[in-house]
Amino acid sequence: MSYRILTGEIDTETNTFSKVPTTLKNFELLLGDEIPPARRGTRTALGAAFEAAEKFGWTLSHPLAAVATPSGTVTNETFEQLCTWLLGGAEGCQGALLNLMGAMVAVGYEDTEGEILARLRAVLGPDAPIVVTLDMHANVTEKMATNASALIAVRTYPHIDYYERTWQGAELLDRALSGKINPRTVIAKRPMLHGLDGGRTQVGPMRELIDRGDALEDSGKALVVSVCAGFASSDIYDVGPSVTVTADGDTAEAQRIAEEFMDYAWETRAFTTDTTISVAEALERAKTGEAGADKPLVIVEIGDNPGGGAYGDATDLLRAMIAADLQNAAFHAIFDPEAVQAGITIGVGNKGRIRLGGKHAPEMGGGPLEVEAQIVSLTDGRFRCYGPSFLGGGTWRSFGPCMMMRVGGIEVAVISRPEQTVDLAQLTSLGIDLFHCGTVALKSYHHFRAAFEPIAREVVRVDAGGLGSKTSRQYRNARRPIWPLDEITL
Repeated sequence: MSYRILTGEIDTETNTFSKVPTTLKNFELLLGDEIPPARRGTRTALGAAFEAAEKFGWTLSHPLAAVATPSGTVTNETFEQLCTWLLGGAEGCQGALLNLMGAMVAVGYEDTEGEILARLRAVLGPDAPIVVTLDMHANVTEKMATNASALIAVRTYPHIDYYERTWQGAELLDRALSGKINPRTVIAKRPMLHGLDGGRTQVGPMRELIDRGDALEDSGKALVVSVCAGFASSDIYDVGPSVTVTADGDTAEAQRIAEEFMDYAWETRAFTTDTTISVAEALERAKTGEAGADKPLVIVEIGDNPGGGAYGDATDLLRAMIAADLQNAAFHAIFDPEAVQAGITIGVGNKGRIRLGGKHAPEMGGGPLEVEAQIVSLTDGRFRCYGPSFLGGGTWRSFGPCMMMRVGGIEVAVISRPEQTVDLAQLTSLGIDLFHCGTVALKSYHHFRAAFEPIAREVVRVDAGGLGSKTSRQYRNARRPIWPLDEITL
């Protein structure tokens, strides 16, 4: 029998502390027939879905692929339009294989992915298999677990296995469609705002639980075990880590496993490998090693990471690099479309004054920076990412009109759409020669490691301020009591 399967993606995290609402203009949108040529042959979630359809003989309905850099709360109009596009392709389908972030928040809907899945369940009926891949930083809810047949979170951070997880979901979906299994998913949580070392999978409790989950899947004791660290920048009732377990029919043992895993998450909640050094120390290391360096020192600016919903235009680290007179250095990137337009007016090869960054929250990470800059390159911002992380896999990306300008000895990337730095092509597409830099500064948090750690002589992380610094957050909607905001004994 040939099945018609709904596939697609809505992928964004919501930092509810951001004052910038997320609208349709924030999304890179592909609709209907635009999707196959963009995703076929790529190592992405939808790339795997197209390959699986060929293997299993499915007919795919692919109405929407929508991806946005994390930002503020999604407007209600935007959420409803995304739902209309996605669910408009569900009629006549016998199942679904979707990629959802799991931490989107919209006006009127704290649990947007739960709402999407509930609406989809109403269309497809109670027995249709719905398989969903998630980011491991999803704030998973009971509503999501109830309405999805299986929830499959990525197992790497940096996230480099969306392709593999979608294939896992496709094989499970094929078995469910043929009646070989009856997947049902349960969830366990604890009163934790964060934990599991922020999801780091190199060492520590996240690694241990993922390995234990893999063993349970291999033994057949569970169909899927997914461990999520949560996304603490979403001030919602269901924020925080979770474990979901998918079983074949009877869920009693699955619930026991999920609770046992979350007991361990609670016991290890304070474990962290999240370390930073001061900006001054980072620049001292940069200055000492810039002459004759065969590999760059990579400085990661975590406080203004757009990947966590920060604004991406803080200037204090760049200001300090200029004051230190770093040579042979690169900086990626300042989000400032107005500065890009000023550079276009000045023209490639010319010098001029640029008022750069610091426009969204000058009290966090520095206000606008006046620089005398030479405009080195201007592009339309479109380039192809081949790196291993979630932006890569052979996909084309666009960050709007972009420029690279030289300020003293520093080559500075300026972009018109905010995004954390995770792929070498984000710099090389602007003409920055990473392999001959002494210092490379990035606005990122952890995803950069997949592409940049292999080329670095050393990686250091600094917090130069920004919305991602977490120093002034006031939670109003998270369930209480919750650790570490409250003293709790379980």
